[in-house]
Amino acid sequence: MRELSLHVLDVMENAVEAGATRIEVRIDEDLGADRLVIEVADNGRGMSKEMTQRALDPFFTTRETRHVGLGLPLFAAAAQRCDGDLTIESEPGRGTRVRATFRHSHLDRAPLGDMPSALMAILLSGRPVDVAYTHRVGEAEFSFDSADVRRELGDIPLTHPAVRQWLWQTLREGEESLHAHRSQQS
Repeated sequence: MRELSLHVLDVMENAVEAGATRIEVRIDEDLGADRLVIEVADNGRGMSKEMTQRALDPFFTTRETRHVGLGLPLFAAAAQRCDGDLTIESEPGRGTRVRATFRHSHLDRAPLGDMPSALMAILLSGRPVDVAYTHRVGEAEFSFDSADVRRELGDIPLTHPAVRQWLWQTLREGEESLHAHRSQQS
């Protein structure tokens, strides 16, 4: 995939398919240590130990609509190509945590990409799921939690045009503030 945000979207879609009602996405760019860590955790059905071990096999999938599951194997390959790795922790009934690490400056590392679009795809999917998102670049941090937004909105859905516009603008501005911080650190 051209952007890491597409891998994150794929993992979040897996979480939604697993019945998650809450997904936590953490991105940590430690420029001093030259590390990028992407972590996606959910409270979905989780997987048995056997399923977790097979999750990186491209010919294994639990979906009935296709016979291959390329998302996690491609994400793992992208991390390993950049001096990193991908780990999966899962437990039936407790959810799944996927953690990918990359050498931040590696020439083959894909750009993070369009995280606001990836988050909006899940938030506006019509599924009953909340997303807590934290992105850190050095000391700068942008955090967003759709559960807080839903509490403030009451019965107004996230898909309401004015809310959708506000979500889009908030996520864009948050990410742009981190880009500015990253540029100052480089």
